[in-house]
Amino acid sequence: TNAIDGMVIDEGVILEIVEPLGTKPVPEGEVGEVVVTTLNPTYPLIRFATGDLSAILPGASPCGRTNMRIRGWMGRADQSTKFKGMFVHPSGVMQIAGRHPEIIKARLIIFSENNNDMMTLKVAAPGADPSLVKAIEDSIQAVLKLRGSAELVEADSLPDDGLAIEDARSYE
Repeated sequence: TNAIDGMVIDEGVILEIVEPLGTKPVPEGEVGEVVVTTLNPTYPLIRFATGDLSAILPGASPCGRTNMRIRGWMGRADQSTKFKGMFVHPSGVMQIAGRHPEIIKARLIIFSENNNDMMTLKVAAPGADPSLVKAIEDSIQAVLKLRGSAELVEADSLPDDGLAIEDARSYE
């Protein structure tokens, strides 16, 4: 909209915001996964889970449009994330770690620096030679087809929460 306050939903689309990777609607204003229904005869979709996160904005748009508005894209419901136009999946991170047997733990951190998206693969590899960093950066390029940096860290600095990718970008 001209007011740049959210995205107004097309009248031909039924849009729901549900619990991430679930089916129950979340309250207005709460972040959840975007689920779309459209009865377009060429390409109908029934409760298509996009994997994207957003939230319903309360009230009418300042531009005068009255249909539902959402905040826009706020991340992914799963661990997959988009980085410089390409999806990055946890399996890619595991493939990189698998190329280097000295790695016991890894987490890909995606963040913004000076309005540029960056990524660093933090790896725990006790006793590893510092030359491993360059080899990991080469693996990032080969596996993900993207440039990223690598950083050797202590194993206890990486959380044991099962996540391979942490998207630390702010969408505010």
